[in-house]
Amino acid sequence: METNGKYTRRMNEAPTGGRTLGLDYGSRRIGAAVSDPLGLTAQPLPAIPRTGDRKDVAEIGRLAAGLGATSVVLGLPLLMNGDEGPAAVRAREFGARIERELALPVTMWDERMTTVQSERHLVDSGVRREKRKGLRDSLSAMFLLQAVLDLRNRK
Repeated sequence: METNGKYTRRMNEAPTGGRTLGLDYGSRRIGAAVSDPLGLTAQPLPAIPRTGDRKDVAEIGRLAAGLGATSVVLGLPLLMNGDEGPAAVRAREFGARIERELALPVTMWDERMTTVQSERHLVDSGVRREKRKGLRDSLSAMFLLQAVLDLRNRK
């Protein structure tokens, strides 16, 4: 595991053979995405409504088990200058809880600009404003997971 002071990556680890779950941890919803079995593409899943960390981790455990996911990529919401703010601290704590309670390896990944990328994609696709909120979180999870998959597959 590498830590450069800003975020943590497990870039040297090869995919474990199972699917990878991508998560965008938010205050109201957790965006979710899953890789295909070969680790080439990411597909969005319905967002998970937040109900408290204990229940959220249990729901992620059920989702991971049902999909055959063997690892997790969790978005790390860094500030635009690269520093960690309160949201990044909460995301790190949540990632540690997932690792501890579900025994799934968690890779923290810089998620800056994924929400903007998701919003642009939805606007360009003609999705009405009232429908964007629920979709945006899972698209963000999909974009961050796809970035990790692309980097892993370049090696």
